[in-house]
Amino acid sequence: MRGDWELGAAAGGPLLLCAALLAVGCALGLRLGRGLGAADRGALAWLCFDALVHFALEGPFVYLSLVGNITDSDALIASLWKEYGKADARWLYLDPTIVSLEILTVVLGGFLALVLIYAIVKGKHYRHFIQITLCVCELYGGWMTFCPDWLMGSPNLNTNNWLYFWVYLVFFNGVWVLIPGLLLWQSWVELKKMHHRGFNSGKKFQ
Repeated sequence: MRGDWELGAAAGGPLLLCAALLAVGCALGLRLGRGLGAADRGALAWLCFDALVHFALEGPFVYLSLVGNITDSDALIASLWKEYGKADARWLYLDPTIVSLEILTVVLGGFLALVLIYAIVKGKHYRHFIQITLCVCELYGGWMTFCPDWLMGSPNLNTNNWLYFWVYLVFFNGVWVLIPGLLLWQSWVELKKMHHRGFNSGKKFQ
């Protein structure tokens, strides 16, 4: 029982920080999406949260990893990554695959999230092109984060502890598979509708 209490106490701070970012992201997204449909408001809430995670959490991780490593850092944000490192040890030191992916995620993923927010709010014609590009990047990043370790037998992943496995590894990473997948489906449906409208309009002029 004491071990479970200590485990929960150590995880409390990082989980509260993630919850705070989620609350801020949802509030921003819903505010920006006033007057839009429910699907677009939900997409904006997710994208604001996604951008905050890329810039506020992953950005500092990249910086700390390039100037040293997470394990030796005394920075406040490093405590979050030290906690996550209990689930995936590669985040504690300069793992080339992880840091390379995170550089791409912060720079490209963060930028695309901001562009997509603007495109949805302003109703831009390139909205679904950006949405598809961002979602593919997110899914690719998730695959390349875990596949190399899976192929080696998952030596860096802690699959024996319920919190580290089901919450840190499965839930947190699964969200970045589920929601990009749903947004890809949304883009597919909307592009299909646009095609049918264009096709039917063309037939009227024949």
